[in-house]
Amino acid sequence: MVSVSASVAWWAHTEPARLALVYGGQRLSYAQLQQRVERAAAWLAAQGVGAGDVVALLMKNSAAFLELSLAISHVGAVFLPVNYRLGREEVAYIADHAGVRLLFADEELRASVPDALQTIWVNEAAQQDCGVLCSGQQLAAVPPHVSTPEDLYRLMYTSGTTDRPKGVMHTYGNMAWKCLDHITALGLGKTDKLLVVGPLYHVGAYDLPGVALWIAGGSLVLERDFDADRALSLIASEQLTGGWMAPVMLNRCLNSPNSAQHDLSSFRWLIGGGERTPEERIRAFTGLFSQARYVDAYGLTETCSGDTMMVAGQEIAKIGSTGRALAHVELAILDDDGNALAAGEQGEVCLRGPKVTRGYWRDEAKTQASFCGDWFRSGDVGYLDTDGFLYLTDRKKDMIISGGENIASSEVERVVYELPQVAEVAAIGLPDAQWGECVTAAVVLKPGASLSLEQLRAHCSDKLGGFKTPKKLVICEALPRNPSGKVLKRELRLQMADGK
Repeated sequence: MVSVSASVAWWAHTEPARLALVYGGQRLSYAQLQQRVERAAAWLAAQGVGAGDVVALLMKNSAAFLELSLAISHVGAVFLPVNYRLGREEVAYIADHAGVRLLFADEELRASVPDALQTIWVNEAAQQDCGVLCSGQQLAAVPPHVSTPEDLYRLMYTSGTTDRPKGVMHTYGNMAWKCLDHITALGLGKTDKLLVVGPLYHVGAYDLPGVALWIAGGSLVLERDFDADRALSLIASEQLTGGWMAPVMLNRCLNSPNSAQHDLSSFRWLIGGGERTPEERIRAFTGLFSQARYVDAYGLTETCSGDTMMVAGQEIAKIGSTGRALAHVELAILDDDGNALAAGEQGEVCLRGPKVTRGYWRDEAKTQASFCGDWFRSGDVGYLDTDGFLYLTDRKKDMIISGGENIASSEVERVVYELPQVAEVAAIGLPDAQWGECVTAAVVLKPGASLSLEQLRAHCSDKLGGFKTPKKLVICEALPRNPSGKVLKRELRLQMADGK
């Protein structure tokens, strides 16, 4: 049996009173968490959900989210977390492409749920305890499904360079090796208490190290939404030892006028992720968290996150780097022909190892295009120094990263092109102090046409998640292109940054 749910069951039997989860005023022991998981698994089985069925969660952070993710694994079904900030059309595409059997959705997210889906609505009471969904029912207990490392554990849809998201396949083996590497690299144990403030549909919150801590017997302290002052208060009151934050979250903590009021001495490390963290923010971190180290990291949804981490004691000497590869991750810089490049030479960051996905769900063409032999092609450009530390310099893929979220520029462009005024469009990310990058639409208008930012946003908001909707509009006479006609987005970003 290779699963996080098996580890929770083991701790429930070995140290039943040990604290597993803090959420919304609740303090759940491993025994209590296991009871909830078993009951939810019995309810799923009673609905006919079994091995191989895809069960989706369109939910914000809650105890129920975690309980259901374990229960889905318990019955051998496939767990599909869905970004709750997506629009209805996007959710419909993912559900159809994945072949979703059953969807759990928070009641407050009704506007994002397509009518055709079989949906279980999760109210506020059920968010606290998913057992509310089956209250009063007599359910027969079901034994845990026996999973192998090759079995499919999870699907995660991620933005790519195409106009539709791709379903990343994670096996139980991928997850197990990810957890082992993170436990080893961070020295996790049962005395650790993890702050979880990122959205659980994202690998940063769920995986970095996320539920890996339940394998080690530690505790998760979960918040439904992120609030900087609340996060700092929890670190102090719960004596938390570590966490993950997107750089925009850390920036809000650093800029909080109340930050100095909290005793943050228990905190030992914070992992940054989702985008390259500005150097000044790394330096400011040590001023607030005097006993902690900032662990700049690099990872992909396709690898269950966390492929490199900064080595302890090297944070300043190697500032600007995302660290070295973890124990079971191989890292190489390859040229366009798949040849390995020497230290200091820039090329595509490629990875291989047991936590790398085997490919994309129902998409063999994209799977093949993403591998060079057995190396997974990240689409990121960087170099390794002579000590093996990774430095990122650019992105081959036309990806925008805003608030730690991947946004395919072509997704935005597809929607903007629907406007009759638009002749050409290129979506790019421009530097933004709060979000890392701001989604910007560079538009060439048809003769005699006009377009305002308000018109653009109104059109896009019906078809894209709010975080993908452009925040800036720049009207251009022409887009820079190379001789083959490809838009030169790097040049466009430089022009916009220079105010040209």
